[in-house]
Amino acid sequence: MPRTGGDSMRGLAVFIADIRNCKSREQEKKRINKELANIRSKFKGDKQLDGYQKKKYVCKLLFIFLLGNDVDFGHTEAVDLLASNRYTEKQIGYLFISVMMHHSNELYKLVIQAIKNDLSSKDPVHICLALTCIANIGTPDMAGEIGDEVPRILTQPDTLHGVKKCAALCLLRLFELKPDKFNHADLSSRLIALLSDQHLGVVTSSCSLIQALVSANPEEYKGCVSLAVSRLSRIVSSTDLKDYMYYFIAAPWLSVKLLRLLQSYPQPEDSSVYERLKEALETILNRATDPPKSKKIQHTNAKNAVLFEAINLIIHYDSDAALMVRSCNLLGGFLNSKETNLRYLALESLTNLAVSEFSRRAVMKHQETVLQALKNERDLSVRQRAVDLLYAMCDREHSGEIVSELLVYLEKADYSIREELVLKIAILAEKFATDYNWYVDVILNLIRVAGDYIADEVWYRVTQIVINRDDIQAYAAKTVFEALQAPSCHENMVKVGAYILGEFGNLIAGDERAGPIVQFRLLHSMFHLCSNTTKYILLSTYVKLINLFPEIKSDIEAVLKHNNQIQNSDAEIQQRAVEYSKLSEIASPDLLATVLEEMPQFTERESSLLAKLKKKSNTIVRERDFDKEDPPERQESPAGAASGGYNITLTANSDLMGPRTPVDSPNVNAREGNNANVGAPAVPENNLLDILSENPAPQTQSNTDTLASILDQAPTPNNDGGIQVVYDVPPYNEGLQPNFVNFVCLRNNGILFENELLQVGVKSEFSGNQGKVAVFYGNKSPIPLMDFKTTLHVNPKDQSLATVAAQPIATLVPAGAQIQQVITITATGFFENQPILQLTFQNSGIPHNFLLKLPIMINKFCRGAAMTSQDFFVRWKSLSAPNQQSQKVFNASKPMDTELVKSKVSSFGLQVLEGVDPNAENIVGAGIVATETGQVGCLLRLEPSKQAQMYRLTMRAARADAAAVLTSLLALDL
Repeated sequence: MPRTGGDSMRGLAVFIADIRNCKSREQEKKRINKELANIRSKFKGDKQLDGYQKKKYVCKLLFIFLLGNDVDFGHTEAVDLLASNRYTEKQIGYLFISVMMHHSNELYKLVIQAIKNDLSSKDPVHICLALTCIANIGTPDMAGEIGDEVPRILTQPDTLHGVKKCAALCLLRLFELKPDKFNHADLSSRLIALLSDQHLGVVTSSCSLIQALVSANPEEYKGCVSLAVSRLSRIVSSTDLKDYMYYFIAAPWLSVKLLRLLQSYPQPEDSSVYERLKEALETILNRATDPPKSKKIQHTNAKNAVLFEAINLIIHYDSDAALMVRSCNLLGGFLNSKETNLRYLALESLTNLAVSEFSRRAVMKHQETVLQALKNERDLSVRQRAVDLLYAMCDREHSGEIVSELLVYLEKADYSIREELVLKIAILAEKFATDYNWYVDVILNLIRVAGDYIADEVWYRVTQIVINRDDIQAYAAKTVFEALQAPSCHENMVKVGAYILGEFGNLIAGDERAGPIVQFRLLHSMFHLCSNTTKYILLSTYVKLINLFPEIKSDIEAVLKHNNQIQNSDAEIQQRAVEYSKLSEIASPDLLATVLEEMPQFTERESSLLAKLKKKSNTIVRERDFDKEDPPERQESPAGAASGGYNITLTANSDLMGPRTPVDSPNVNAREGNNANVGAPAVPENNLLDILSENPAPQTQSNTDTLASILDQAPTPNNDGGIQVVYDVPPYNEGLQPNFVNFVCLRNNGILFENELLQVGVKSEFSGNQGKVAVFYGNKSPIPLMDFKTTLHVNPKDQSLATVAAQPIATLVPAGAQIQQVITITATGFFENQPILQLTFQNSGIPHNFLLKLPIMINKFCRGAAMTSQDFFVRWKSLSAPNQQSQKVFNASKPMDTELVKSKVSSFGLQVLEGVDPNAENIVGAGIVATETGQVGCLLRLEPSKQAQMYRLTMRAARADAAAVLTSLLALDL
């Protein structure tokens, strides 16, 4: 007979007791196998099982599975339980499905149907069970089939509060599964209205949902700001919220969620809304100083959670000096707290406040306390936050003390943070150096204390600064000479010493203790202890010393000609030794002085120290100090130093620190005489939002010339003596260049055209708004090419948008020979068409005429830029004018490999922004196109449909019609 009693499931309790009483694993396994056999026989038996029995056996299977055993049956019975009207049976069915059923199971469609039935039920308990299951095991397929039901339940006015809470969290799960299918336009107003619901539980759940939706579509939900402020104000001013008072704190979790939601938007423009919010924030700050109403730790934690989130909102707005100073003073009180977490959070928040003009002075008042934390704090993470705060608060007045304390701490700092700490000390010393002798001392001290953790960028930079400042060269040479005499000398010190003494050793040679032979022997005494990379530098230094001190030429030549060098297993050492020794033998003193003359000053380049630091940590970059306080000097890594050569041609004598833009690392295997291949600098991240405006500021042109080592003198724009530039549209045949599309994204170099007579190749480079293309013409025939001429055809539409010039070339190309021609282009505006190169020549008296497109597109002048998700979608919405957007839906012409597409987008010139789009399949990017008249910010959203093998490409740009040009270009290669 069907069981009619309670739901205690005595058989399950007995089985669990038997398992617990087992003395060994074998005994437990035997008991489990016995029970599995019994359950299997019950399920296969002829006797019909009632709901209670199915529930009992399914629970046993679930328990067995949770013990770590495989269970491969019982799914059908669990699905049957979903149709039961009894809560306990339905609950067990959903529990089994959630834990043990994979979405590929053939019964999964029955599960979805059962969930649909429960969502349509009038029983709120059944609805909540279904919603909970969806939230736990929801899949994209499930989201597609029942996605419309959940919003209906959530927004119905007669839905119970408990059901609404489940529905809001379930809808959040569905949105995360299929964000692109979410109908923001239809649901936004109804979801925002939930913030005004009378039940705070509904508001709390809805706030989590809206926060996620705002990150994807902030413009659609901007109406939530006023409601969030209103609800926050009522919570803060209330003293009795019944079930939502947590240790005398009113709804702390909801308060934190609302404060975080408000951080997704700028400060409210409505003065009444902002005043109400400001009043709420002041109340929260006031209550932080009130005597605690309870001694329980839960009370303190809840109160401080709301306080810190309120301070984060104040920092986010960065507009009210009074609130920011009050926040700073409150946080200062936590620095001496006994709670480690409070000290950590206080230091972290103060670091954020230190970059604001409003609160900077207030933060400086706590310098002594922070220094004490650095010295005495036991917790490593808190010490790390203290370092971050000292780095953020440092200015010229306090730099000496702060840098000194950081150097002291460096000696005992945890090894995991030493490299980051070294970078911070180097940056601060460089930025705030009033006495450059002090700067040299600091960097050399860094190398002495933490040589193993010195990034190459640090010693590159000190050599550049010494070269650029005549007033410290003698002091630097003297100091580094003394440092090299230490009993233990780090290899990085040897690199710096070799570089500086090779350039300025003559400035200290007047002292007998630092005479020429003494310098040479001191450096060479470390040669056998160094790595090959350092040996390259030392060999270059030796040949430099021959030029500085001819009297020790014989000593140096003996070293260069020693078998250890000329027969070295390392080819670079061997070649340097041979070439340097021959150079010293055959070159006259005047020629030697010319070849090995003193390094010229470095040109303005971006400092790589800050870029290196940003890769190491999430440290706040001090935008105000590094951008406004002093005119910056830009940096280039001394690739010649790293390679052992001294051939970098750079200038500038100005202040030390430059903008935060990474530069390419030098190639340590580069040969002497090769110029440093620095590459085009990336666009600074903090400029993108301004450039995406309607009127972007003009950019400063970059004169990077890294093709100089392989190309001849570049042509000048006036094209005197150059080839003819014609402004027309010749009849171009695309069949001549079937692979031209590869040059849009993935290639700058390669074969442009080839037939049985001629091969045309290109090698190109672009920096800022300037480009340089080396075109190579190779004669493949056994007969010379006569009357060889080239003409550039530029579309008349682009006449004022691009300046093109080219070198003249020889009119005869011998058989089997190759000639080259350098073409330069300056993007004066946003041009649309590629220049066409016309080649005419005669071979065996037969005239030939070819028209070839040059791979010079506007995207070649684009550099990627980073953006946060919020900034991206805010700017995306702002660029909504018809001429600012271009969209194209097209079939994929190549395999839709996600990583390959990302690589193409990156090579196109845009930075791929990971984790920005809610749909992980979509690809979004941002970049800045550099032109002479200004920079053009552009945003990309690429939505692939692998099922349909199609793309939807949307591009938005600040300049009219720019998006259409970029869209058509990128679509060519997808």
